[in-house]
Order: sequence, then C-alpha cells, then structure tokens
Amino acid sequence: MSIICGLPLLECVYCLACARWAWKRCLHTAGHDSETWGIASAEEFEPVPRLCRYILAVYEDDLRHPLWEPPGGYGINPDWVKLKKTYEDTQGRAPPYILYLDHSHSDIVLAIRGLNLAKESDYAVLLDNKLGKRKFDSGYVHNGLLNAAKWVLEAECEVLKDLVEKYPNYTLTLTGHSLGSGVAALLTMLVVQNQDKLGHIERKRIRCYAIAPARCMSLNVAVRYADVINSVVLQDDFLPRTATPLEDIFKSLFWMGRFPPIVRTAVPVDGRFEHIVLSCNATSDHAIIWIEREAQRALDLMLEKDRITEIPAKQRMERQKTLVKEHTEEYKAALQRAITLNVPHAYSPKQYGTFDVLEEGEHSESDRSIGESSLGSSEKSKKNESWN
Repeated sequence: MSIICGLPLLECVYCLACARWAWKRCLHTAGHDSETWGIASAEEFEPVPRLCRYILAVYEDDLRHPLWEPPGGYGINPDWVKLKKTYEDTQGRAPPYILYLDHSHSDIVLAIRGLNLAKESDYAVLLDNKLGKRKFDSGYVHNGLLNAAKWVLEAECEVLKDLVEKYPNYTLTLTGHSLGSGVAALLTMLVVQNQDKLGHIERKRIRCYAIAPARCMSLNVAVRYADVINSVVLQDDFLPRTATPLEDIFKSLFWMGRFPPIVRTAVPVDGRFEHIVLSCNATSDHAIIWIEREAQRALDLMLEKDRITEIPAKQRMERQKTLVKEHTEEYKAALQRAITLNVPHAYSPKQYGTFDVLEEGEHSESDRSIGESSLGSSEKSKKNESWN
C-alpha cells in the first residue's frame, strides 16, 4: 500500500526535474558563456574578418573572375596567391586550401575551407576517430584531422620554408573554418613541433585562427598551445558546443554577440561552451558567410569607437602594454586552473608565442611555481591519465 501511494510522488519529482532541465535549457543563451569575459580590442580582432574572406576565396574556381565574393570583395590580389589546391589535388586527404602571401599585412596565410556536404572524403576525415585513438604530445587529438594536417604539412613544407626564410619579418597564419579549422589547429601544433623543417621559425611568428571550430584535442594539449591558437565562435553556433569525447580550447575564444555585435575574449578552461543553445541561429551562426559579415560589422564598430574617443598615442601604447600583461596573467591563471583540475602535463611553455616576450627575470617566481605544480600534477596522474 505504501509503495502504491509513493508512486505519484515519485512521478511528480521526476516531472519537476524534467521541467527544471527544460526550463534551464530554454533560458540558456550564448551570452551566458562569455558574460564574465573581458572586451577584446580592435587590434586583437582585426585579422578575423579578413581571414574569413580568405577562407571564402577558397570556394572560388577563378579568383580573377569571382562568382561569390562578399560586398567589398575578398581583399585578395590574385598575383599574391602562391598556390591553390582542390579536392583533386589533395585526393581527398585534406580539404581544399590556398596559400596566400599577404604583403599588405606582412603575413603568410594558409586558409582551409570547411566541410563539403557533398564530398565523402570530408566525412571520411571527420569520422576517422575514436576515443583515445590518437595520442599527441602527452594528450589526445582527432585522428582524421591530424592525418589531414600531416598531409598538408608534407605537401607544402618546402614552399612554406622558402617563404618563411625569404620573408623573416612576416608572420605565418594558419586558418580554417569548421572542418578546416580543426585541420588548421592541428597543423599549427605540427608546425610548432617541427620548427626546424620551416627554417627554424620562431614560435611567436606562428598563429592560428580557427573559425567555428570542431572540438579536436584534449584539454591538456589545448592549454599547452593556447598561446598560438585562437578560436572564433559566433553567438549560438552549435559545433563548438557539440559534446564530443575530445575537448577543444584555444588561446582565446572570441565570442561575437549581436545587436550590436560585442567581441569578448578569454582563456576559459572549464565551463566553456558546455550547453547547446536552443536557437534558430544555431546552424546559421556556423556559416562562414555570416561569420564574416558579423565579424566585419563588429570590427567597424570597434574602430569607430576608437576613432571617436581619439586615444593619444602615449595612452594607446600604455593600453597595449596593459592588454599584453592581462593576457599573460590570464594565460597563467588558465594554466593554474588546469593544474587544479588535475589536467596532466599542463605546464607553461618557455615563452608565449602571440603574447609579447617578457623581459628577462620578470615573473620568474610565478613561472617556477607553475612548472613545479604542473610537474606534481603530472606525476600524480601518470598512472591514471585522463582527458576532459
């Protein structure tokens, strides 16, 4: 009798729990993911819309007679395109890409297109993975994307080396969208691991912008390369929030909101894009065309705000130094947080790639403490290594 009387109560509790879950899901917005992040500067965000246009240019068959260019064009000089690879050229081993020598911005850019829904080879790359299948630098990465990145590096190693040596003051930027962003991120890690193959390029000259990225690496690896890899996420985009066995976090995640667009930046370690947003924009925000449009709109607003305030040159320099210091402290805090989460091998690299190099002796004590804490964490988890 008591059991029968208890059934309605259990049903009520279950229904209330389901209602609470649905209510929280429906109320969760993309702004909750980044509400505590700092506002990004125009200098930080400037490359994003330009690189989006370079990625869009990969879709064109003839850059001298483009068919799908956005308003204002791609901003590409066809004479500066060093090579353009199609699916036939890559034989399905990697998505198509272009190598562009951007003299206007002193940049060597390799841009990789996103997933082609009509190409089985792209699905083969995407699905070539299993939990814990591929270990890389004491962590785990997506097997198919790593193989694609290796193919690109082997195919273009000599060309990249010649350009890096010929233009020693140029940066090397690897960028991609969706599937291409994962290839670009892992390609960046391979370049950092094999700097000697590219003319001993310095780490600070290497950078990556992953547009609407797929999750493709474990947290400990992501923290280690957080100084060179940036992820760009537009508002409600579903892919960066899609739960997968391997987590993905980059140097700074740029979150772009709307009405008007607001760009925020941070180095999140936990609580990062864990919820898929129930929104009609969840798929449209993944489109590279929409990302380019919103990114350019956000940059224009940021530049207009800077123009109106007319910051003096001296204050601008002081502001830039403050931003560099904040980024350095934020990156170290992320490393410390990773250590407290028992992320194995979450040590700090010797010098930051896209951050300014600290003067000799500066923060040496904090660096030492981070290294010691990381070493202790590595030893504790050596027998039972896991990834988040």
